[in-house]
Amino acid sequence: ESDLVITDAFAAYFQRQVVWSLNTFGPAPRPNGILAHIRKELDEVAKAPHDLMEWIDIMVLAMDGYHRHGGDPAKLMDLLLVKQQKNFARNWPDWRTMSEDSAIEHDRSGE
Repeated sequence: ESDLVITDAFAAYFQRQVVWSLNTFGPAPRPNGILAHIRKELDEVAKAPHDLMEWIDIMVLAMDGYHRHGGDPAKLMDLLLVKQQKNFARNWPDWRTMSEDSAIEHDRSGE
């Protein structure tokens, strides 16, 4: 039951965010503006990686891009779970063999 409460709270949050964003920034898709803002936030995270609100800024912007390009707020959690299952099923290198400063990519040899 607690998962349903969290899912419902997240859906309600996201729906409020969509309404606010459309009223504040208009209905245009704005991909370049959103990406520019994400890049700015990435720079801020690089300067202060322990500032959790900077990570939240990136999440909010990503969700804005998601809904502005046809993403249904009611389906976001389902899609996150699908992506999670896909990532869990992939083969990943041993993190101990990877640099902390490098991206860790899954094995694409079977794709």
